[in-house]
Amino acid sequence: MARLLNLAVACASNRVMGRETRLPWRIPEDLRWFHEHTAGKTLILGRICYETWPAVHAEGRRPIVITSRSADELRPCPRPSNSKDPILARSVNDALALAETLPGDVIVCGGQRIFEETLPQCHLLYLTEVHADVEGDVRFPEWRHLSWKSHYKRDSEDGGYRITFNILERLPCPGSLAP
Repeated sequence: MARLLNLAVACASNRVMGRETRLPWRIPEDLRWFHEHTAGKTLILGRICYETWPAVHAEGRRPIVITSRSADELRPCPRPSNSKDPILARSVNDALALAETLPGDVIVCGGQRIFEETLPQCHLLYLTEVHADVEGDVRFPEWRHLSWKSHYKRDSEDGGYRITFNILERLPCPGSLAP
């Protein structure tokens, strides 16, 4: 049986989650939330997410990077001395198969295309909603039309933004056995 797949994302009301390979906001509380929920996990992420996340190897994270590049072509990320090189995959399916061989939970951390491919298989969604419309060129796929059960919800304000932290469980579609 395949392991449950989880997604972690922060996105604005208009679903924007990135601008020019960066987050379009600086929200320290969200960074703490994201790091807390990805620590010790196997992460599936694209090359840009990998190259722009300095803490990707910290706290026991095991990154699987979806890229057509070789390991030598990736921009180096700082790594704790006991961490290994990232595992490389050529596709989402390859990354999911590799994740099955590793211990612990699997969390998809982006980018847009990877979220688009994995949202239909999502079990838990760690979602930070940034209650603002922001400019950006990367969007999280529409999720609100799917059926979700809320396991956690907390409102906050940080970095000049009103935000809501959510943990949502995907409910099965009527007539199906799994999400």
